[in-house]
Amino acid sequence: MAEKKAEQAYAVEEILSFDRIKRAMTTRILDKVEDLWQRQEPINPDEVRKMIEEEWQKVKAAVRSSPAAREAFRKYLERTISEQIDKLIRQDKAELESLGVVEKGL
Repeated sequence: MAEKKAEQAYAVEEILSFDRIKRAMTTRILDKVEDLWQRQEPINPDEVRKMIEEEWQKVKAAVRSSPAAREAFRKYLERTISEQIDKLIRQDKAELESLGVVEKGL
C-alpha cells in the first residue's frame, strides 16, 4: 500500500516571482500525477485540472500569508488612504480654513 506524501507548504523563496511559482507548482503537480498514475490508469484530464486549481489556491494562500505580501499590501493601503484623504482635504479646504484649520501644525 502506497503512503500519501504529506502536503508541503510553499517556501517564501518559491513565491517570490511568477516564474518560481510556475516551477514550484509544476513540480508538485507532476509528482502528484506520477503518484496517481502509478496507482491507477488512465489519468483523467479533469483530475489534472482539479490538481492545478487546488495547487493554485495553495499558492495564493501562501502569497497572502507571506510577510512580503503583508508589507506590500500595507504600503498599498497607506498610499490609497493618503490619496483619498488628500482628495477630501482639497475638496473641503476652503471651508475648513474658514473654520480655523491651518496648513501646518504649530
